[in-house]
Amino acid sequence: MVSFRPSGASGEISGERHNASHSQVVQTVRAKNRKRESFRFNPNTVSVEDLQRLGFSEKQALSIDNYRQKGGRFRRKEDFAKSYVVEDSVYRRLEPFIDIPKLDINKADSAEFDALPGIGPYFAAKMVSYREQLGGYSTPEQLLEIYNFGEERYEKLKDLIECSDPPRPLRLWTLPEDSLRLHPHIRYRSTAHGIVLYRDNNPRESWTLEGLLNAGVIDSLYYSRLKRCRISDL
Repeated sequence: MVSFRPSGASGEISGERHNASHSQVVQTVRAKNRKRESFRFNPNTVSVEDLQRLGFSEKQALSIDNYRQKGGRFRRKEDFAKSYVVEDSVYRRLEPFIDIPKLDINKADSAEFDALPGIGPYFAAKMVSYREQLGGYSTPEQLLEIYNFGEERYEKLKDLIECSDPPRPLRLWTLPEDSLRLHPHIRYRSTAHGIVLYRDNNPRESWTLEGLLNAGVIDSLYYSRLKRCRISDL
């Protein structure tokens, strides 16, 4: 005769519950015994599986992923250390392997600029439009030329950006007057006209920014700004 145990609330034995409990124990043991790896990773894009390979539990890895899914971003290495699931000892081990690429300001769109600290939609749009006027940024410092951008705003993000792609060269010595005046460091018709007159009345070996400055065609402010630009050879 086969007897069955009553299935009341207090005496219920569930095979599924037992297996689930057993599975949790197995997962915990496996997590503790899992070999921790160290390899280069970007905390903004690394997969949940690779986070576990780096030594995080599944719960911790999912917590990091949930932060990213909600729009969170690690801009600097120390931002990753501030996550409550990243213990100090873990961060010290992984810190040499954290690789967060800088934002290329010659490739970024307005949304990527907007995500930088201290930048909103207004300056994001200005950064894109000024890049178009310049033909591309030659150095990150050219952001300071944007009206009201300011040193304080630049200091907050200068370590997060770079210029990897060279800009289009400014054909200062060959462009016609109407084209020259479209450049933000020339701008005025009188300046563009002065450059053309200087070219017409001086030998090629004198065609330099210093020559334009000494001749009074450009002032010291625009001289310093043009020095940052990539100017084409003759």
